Parts: sequence; C-alpha cells; structure tokens
Amino acid sequence: MKKAKATIDYKNAVITTRGLTKTFDDNAVLKGVDLDLYQGENLVVLGRSGTGKSVLIKIISGLLKPDKGEVKVFGTEITGIKENELQEIRIRIGFSFQNSALYDSMTVRKNLEFPLVRNRKKLSRPEIDTAVEEVLEAVGLSQTINQMPAELSGGQRKRIGIARTLILKPEIMLYDEPTAGLDPITCIEINELINEVQEKYHTSSIIITHDLTCAKTTGDRIAMLLDGKFEREGTFEDVFKTDDEKVKPFFDYNFIQ
Repeated sequence: MKKAKATIDYKNAVITTRGLTKTFDDNAVLKGVDLDLYQGENLVVLGRSGTGKSVLIKIISGLLKPDKGEVKVFGTEITGIKENELQEIRIRIGFSFQNSALYDSMTVRKNLEFPLVRNRKKLSRPEIDTAVEEVLEAVGLSQTINQMPAELSGGQRKRIGIARTLILKPEIMLYDEPTAGLDPITCIEINELINEVQEKYHTSSIIITHDLTCAKTTGDRIAMLLDGKFEREGTFEDVFKTDDEKVKPFFDYNFIQ
C-alpha cells in the first residue's frame, strides 16, 4: 500500500529538539539529537532495539528529563516548566504505548471513558457516550464496547489503545512500536489505521519502530537513529539508498531474510 501524500506545513514545527543527551549509568543513549516534527507530518524514527527511540519520545512527552538539550512542544520549552503547565501540553499529545496500556479490570467502554472523565470533567453523559462511540467507529471496533480487554486479540487491543488516545482529540500522536508482536495481516491494518488517523484527525505523529514495512507505509519522512544521533534522514528511498554498513544490514534483515 503506497502512502497518500499528506498536507504538511513545513513552516510550522510542532516539536523541536536540539542537542538532546541522555545517559543511563555509563550508557550514553542519546548523544545530541536534533529533531523537527512539522504540522501534519508522520515522522518515523527507525533504529535497532536499545538505540534510544523510546527514550526520545518519553523525553518529548515530559516523562523523562534529558541530561542536556532543549525540547519545544507547540513552541514551549518543556524541560523546566511547572507540572500544571506540562499537563496542559500533555493533554494535547496522544501516547500509544507498545503494550496498549489498557486496564484489564475495565470494559472497553470504561477504558475509553477514563481519560475523558479525568480531563473533561464538565462533559455530560450523552457527550461521553458520543465520544466513545465515535472513536470506536474510527478504529473499526464498535462491536467491542462491552468486552473486557482479555477477550480482545492483540490487534484489537492495539486499536482500542489508539482509540483511547484519540478520545481527547490530540494534536500530536506518539506511537511506540505500534506493530510489535502482531501478525503480518494485523500489522497492515495498524499501519492503515495510523494513516487514517493522520488524515481524519489532522495529527502530527512520531512513529517509533524497527519495522521497515511500518516505516515505508506510514512515514512521510524517515529519521534513522544510529549511535545516539540521527545519521540518515529523508524519504524511505533516501535513507536506504546506500551501501553504509551500519544501514544496509538493517534493510536486508527486514526484507531479505
């Protein structure tokens, strides 16, 4: 499936990082990361496991603090702001966790209601019901509304996790390994859903993955994280049209073996 051309405002960066560094014990994970995410863009961050991809989006969402560098989200430097100001920004960001992060003791309906009840306290019951129904329809799972997470497949759990993120109508989506652990057919469905979310909700997204099919299908731009920095950036073809021994084996493993 070839990705449709998105409408991207390259004059409007909704996320900017400059010189981000992060070290855990003696392990330097990020070594001066510069990144721009533009309005309406799907940016894929590629890299092997342990290269700092998930650390990067946790810093962007304020869940981790960098050792050095700056992070601007919607033009606001977030590394030193107060918790209530950070929370106002976080509400505008949707975070799709690798494990979907659903509450096993709650039905699908209750899982989706939870962020609304916590963050939109003035909503009426009919407004909440409408919001739940709309996001379930958007991810194609209206029939699961009264099911428990344990009754869902891995792909369905992933979709419900995305629906719960969408219910607050975020302007930015952060996807952490969205196709990890899924069968090939379900991966295709999740990739298509990511593109549908971009088109329908006009989101700007960072998609963390080591799945090149996901990257090729969803990314307007690809940035490859190698040795703590972005070493290659551009279209999928730009990134992988190389004999660089740090890049070529990554492509070969995904598409040849």
